Amino acid sequence: MNNISRTIELKDKKITVDLNNPVFRWAGNPILTPYDVNKHWIAPHLQVITTHNAGIAKYDEEYIMLFRSHLRNGISVLGLARSSDGTEWKLDRQPSFTPCSKDDRVGEGIDINTIIEDESGGVEDPRITQIGDTYYITYSAYHSYEKDRVRVSLATTKDFRKYTRYGPLLDVDMRNVVLFPEKINGKYAALMRPNDATANHTGGIFKQIRIAYADEIISNDWEIESEPVMKQAGGPGSFSDKIGPGAPPIKTIHGWVNIFHGVRSTMDGNPYVLGVALHEIENPEKLIVSNIPVLFPTASDCKVGDQEYVHVPQVVFSCGAIRNDDGSIYIYYGGNDTVMNLGVTHEDVLVELCRRYPQDVKSGIPLYKL
Repeated sequence: MNNISRTIELKDKKITVDLNNPVFRWAGNPILTPYDVNKHWIAPHLQVITTHNAGIAKYDEEYIMLFRSHLRNGISVLGLARSSDGTEWKLDRQPSFTPCSKDDRVGEGIDINTIIEDESGGVEDPRITQIGDTYYITYSAYHSYEKDRVRVSLATTKDFRKYTRYGPLLDVDMRNVVLFPEKINGKYAALMRPNDATANHTGGIFKQIRIAYADEIISNDWEIESEPVMKQAGGPGSFSDKIGPGAPPIKTIHGWVNIFHGVRSTMDGNPYVLGVALHEIENPEKLIVSNIPVLFPTASDCKVGDQEYVHVPQVVFSCGAIRNDDGSIYIYYGGNDTVMNLGVTHEDVLVELCRRYPQDVKSGIPLYKL
């Protein structure tokens, strides 16, 4: 069977990706680190120990990165960086989005006190979806004294300077929601991964992704379909114990490319990998899923000094990716929940992985001959 390859040019470098090596790790990784942030956020209470899980967008002819950082007290905030080419980044000198306070703006009719309480433990893992001239940001809002209580909440911006908050999309525990960038059959659509009470954060409904629809994004009235669009039955596989949406879906000529994360529990932890699925444009509930992950964690994903903190070993995790006009895709991913990295791929390669090496969408069992 012939391999398929694509060559991508980035900063005078020619990058080749294929079915054996679908994602090329950028030679300049990590592209953003806590060290970089701490050079700008110099106040002691703003020094950070992680820089990861960033939402990505294009705005005003620049790449925008809205990244998550843990302060030293354990609370997460979001910072902003800008780039002309997607590889080298300039940081704003203060956090961009912090847990809600009385000084922040909320939508009409929204109780700011509820948002302040919901976000008191930190704000994490932003995903950015542009619809028209508005950028919709879904993010995890953590309660400060109810352990593991998290609500995926919504904010909007038009300039990445002023934000309006609208509170939780749904009043249920959840931390992975990505929005499709246009209406589908007259409704807004999202991929969601509800939480359950499993103590170790794997198993149960952590092993499924569901699709939801709403007449309005800002509604708190999303209807989640009862049947998951993706599910793992628990057998051997790189996604066997946990899956969840990663980057917002990317529209291509082939369909919606969905870069998700998966976990397989091992005797030495829970390694996170990146996977890919392809959804039909007009019917995103119909999809094919590659049984082969596109990126595994390696030591090169978390280059830090020998006295620097590493948050969670064996993790690659993406909250954002950008498609370019040539079909290349830049995947921005956190390494070990500690630093930010760039991976380069091409839509044709990701799609071919789905088509040649699919898995049953409700069990994870390979549908091709080994």
